[in-house]
Amino acid sequence: MNSSAMKRSAMAGTAVAALSLAFAGPSLARTDYIADIHVVPGDAAAEPATVSGMVFEDLSRDGIHQDDEPGVAGVMVSNGRDVVETGADGRYELPVFDNMTVFVTEPTGFDVPLNDDLVPQFFYHHKPEGTPEPLRYGGLAPTGPLPAAINFPLARGDANESFSCVLMGDTQPYSNTEVGYVRDGIIADLIDGDLADAECIVMLGDVMGDDLGLLPRYMDLFSVLGLPQYYVHGNHDFDFVATDDAHSADSWRQIYGPNYFSFEIGEVMFFVIDNVVFPCGPEDDGPGGRDACVDPERTTYNGRITDQQMAWIENTLAFVPEDRLIVLTTHIPLVSFIDSNTGRHQTDNLADLIDLLHGRPVLSFSGHTHTLEYLAAGEWYQGWEEQVGITRLPFDHIVAGAPSGNWWQGDFNFDGVPMAFARGGTPPGYVITEFDGNSYQVSFRAANQAADRQMALSFNTPPFRDWFDTLWAWQDEQGRGADAVPPVSINDLADVRLFTPEDLSGGVFLSANFWAGDRNARVFASINDGARMELTRTQEGNGEDIRLGAQFADPFAVQRQTTIGRYAYQSGSGEARNQGFEIWQGRQFGPVPPQGMSASHMADSSTHLWQLELPQDLPEGTHVATVTAVDRHGREFTDRIVFEVRPERPPARWRSELWEEPTN
Repeated sequence: MNSSAMKRSAMAGTAVAALSLAFAGPSLARTDYIADIHVVPGDAAAEPATVSGMVFEDLSRDGIHQDDEPGVAGVMVSNGRDVVETGADGRYELPVFDNMTVFVTEPTGFDVPLNDDLVPQFFYHHKPEGTPEPLRYGGLAPTGPLPAAINFPLARGDANESFSCVLMGDTQPYSNTEVGYVRDGIIADLIDGDLADAECIVMLGDVMGDDLGLLPRYMDLFSVLGLPQYYVHGNHDFDFVATDDAHSADSWRQIYGPNYFSFEIGEVMFFVIDNVVFPCGPEDDGPGGRDACVDPERTTYNGRITDQQMAWIENTLAFVPEDRLIVLTTHIPLVSFIDSNTGRHQTDNLADLIDLLHGRPVLSFSGHTHTLEYLAAGEWYQGWEEQVGITRLPFDHIVAGAPSGNWWQGDFNFDGVPMAFARGGTPPGYVITEFDGNSYQVSFRAANQAADRQMALSFNTPPFRDWFDTLWAWQDEQGRGADAVPPVSINDLADVRLFTPEDLSGGVFLSANFWAGDRNARVFASINDGARMELTRTQEGNGEDIRLGAQFADPFAVQRQTTIGRYAYQSGSGEARNQGFEIWQGRQFGPVPPQGMSASHMADSSTHLWQLELPQDLPEGTHVATVTAVDRHGREFTDRIVFEVRPERPPARWRSELWEEPTN
C-alpha cells in the first residue's frame, strides 16, 4: 500500500471510529482490516496451465504473506468455474483460462481484507489482453501474464452464528442528484437504526442507473455504515456499449470487483450470482418477451444463470455441509409475482438450480421489479410453469423492495427525498435479515419511518374506484408527461375515510397493506374494540393469475402516485433541464400539468394487501378500526385508522355561500 493509500486508510478508520460513537454500528474488528491481496509477478515468457498460491493467516494484517504466517486449510478457492479446497499448508492450484476471476470464499471465523470503501478484497482478475473493445467506462485493462502466485490473506474474526445482514434492491441512481437521494433516504435511515449485530450489506443489483462513473462516490457514501459491501450485478450495471456478455460486466469488475462470488458468515453460505445476460441472443429465445433476444433491431437482456456459473455453484456445493443455509442473491428474480407471465424478467434455468439445491435449506433474495414480494415456500402463480418450468416454490424467495421506489418519482417527503411508492404500494426501503444458525427472520424497513411501522391503512370505496378507473384509463392512454390536464386529480377524490350508507351498500373495504406480509401472515381488525374480524389476502398464491384494478388497488399508495406536482415545476433560471424533473437517462418530465406515474407502475395489485368489507349497517358517527398484522414468526404489528359514517357527504370546500351578503 502506498503512502497515499495508507493515509486514506487511516482517515477512513478515524471516520468509522467517530461514527461508532454516534449510532449503534457494527464492531470495528472487521472494518479496520484495510489491505489488498498479495500478487507475486510471473514470468512473461511462461504460459502456465494452472494458477496457484496460498491462503494464509495475515498476522501482520498488511496483506503481504510473510514467512511466519501460516496457511489456512480447507478454504474454497475458485476460478469462477472450478473449485478446490486449500491443503493443510493453505496452498491451492486451479486450471487457467482467459477472462477468469480467481477468488477465495471467505470462510466462517475469518475476514478478508477491505479497501478504503469497505469493499471486500478477495479476488484477482485474469484477462491478459483486457477488454477486446472500447467501453464507455473503461472495461478491464490488460492484466498481462499470469502471476507466479496469487496469495489471499485472511485475518481471524468472529464466528458468530447469530448476526444480521442488510439487503436492498434497486437504489438505481441515474445522476448525482439521485445519489444524494440515496444518501438522505437510505443511508440516513440506516445510521439512525441499530446495526450492532450486522455483518454485511448486500446490494441486490441495479446499484447504479447505467452510469458506472457514479459508483466510486456511491461506495464511499455507504462506507460510513462500517459494513462490508457485497454487490450483485444488475441489468443497469452493465457497460451498454458492450457487444458480448463475456465482457459486458468488465467495467463493473474494474470499478467494484467480481460479478459473481460467494462468502460465508456463521452457518450461512451466500452465493452472489449474476443472472443477467447482456446482450442476450438465440440461446435465450422463448416465451414471455424473450423473442426480443433474437430481434436484430434490439439489444436487450435476459434472466439466466450462465453455464459457467452453474458449474461453479455445483462445484462449490460439493464442499458445503448439507445443513448449511444457502442464501442465493440475484438481481433478476428467480420468479416474480408482478412479472409472473413474462420470461426475461424471471430466471430461465431456475428448475436446474432447484435440482442442484435439492435437500438443502435455502433462502433467496432479488431485486429488479421495484416491488416487495415475500414469496413463501409452497406459493405459486399463473405463468411460472410456462415461463420457468416450476409451480410451487420449494423455498422462500424475497424480492426485496427498492430504495428508489418507483424510480425516484413522486413528490418530496419531509426529508427532501421523492416519496416514490413502488409497485405493490411499498414505500422506499430495504430488508434486514436476522440469522441464527441456519434459521432466519426477515424484516422490512420503510426508509425514514419508525421500525415498527409495517403497514398502510386506507379504505377502498365506491368513489375511490370510480376515480381510479377514470384516471387509470386516461393515464394508460396518454402515458407519462402528457400535455393535457388529467380528467381528475387528488382534489376530485372524495374523502376515503368518510362514508355514507350508499357507499357502504356499494362496498367499502378496509385495506391493509402489510408490506412484508406473506401467505403465512394473518391480519385482523376490530371496530371500536368490538369483535375481531379476519381480513382476506387479495392473492392466495395458489396458482391464480395477477388480480389487478381498482378493486385490488392500495388506496393509500395510489393517492400518492397519481398526482405528482413535480411535473409542473418551472423556474426563470433559463436552465432547461431544471424545469419539471429528470429521471432515468436524463429523460425530462415536464413542465406539464401535475399528473401521476404510468398506469403500469401504480399499486393496482399486490401480494401483501389484505381487505375486509365493512358491515353495511355501521351506525352514523366516528369509528376507530384497529388492525393487527401477525407475521409468520408471530410478531404482531398494530395500527389504527379513524373513519366516519355520515347520512350524506358534506361539502369538501369552504362554504363561501354563508358569507355572501344577503339580498332583499
